[in-house]
Amino acid sequence: MSEKDIVLITAKAADDKRAEEITVLDMRGVSLVADYFIICHGNSEKQVQAIAREVKDKALENDISIKRLEGFDEARWVLCDLGDVIVHIFHRDERIYYNLERLWGDAPRVNIQERLV
Repeated sequence: MSEKDIVLITAKAADDKRAEEITVLDMRGVSLVADYFIICHGNSEKQVQAIAREVKDKALENDISIKRLEGFDEARWVLCDLGDVIVHIFHRDERIYYNLERLWGDAPRVNIQERLV
């Protein structure tokens, strides 16, 4: 399965749980950590957990290896490490505070909005 397929599957999973402002950053050539970051947020701890659970479930259904899932219990910033794709699921307040889009501002954005419909 390609990285772009993983991005689409996990972004769709987040969208299915009404994640807001789903942003995909192409990290290739920008960071050695991963090839893609998916960044989104929920408006409550329960919604953050629901998004993370859906991302995890869809990854497992599609035989995508989950290397690490951190922050689920606190539900302020859940990091789901899928190898070359890392999903950052924030609580709205934490997303504003950490502002990863600005931190990684030199990474190109990938437009996936039309594929989520």
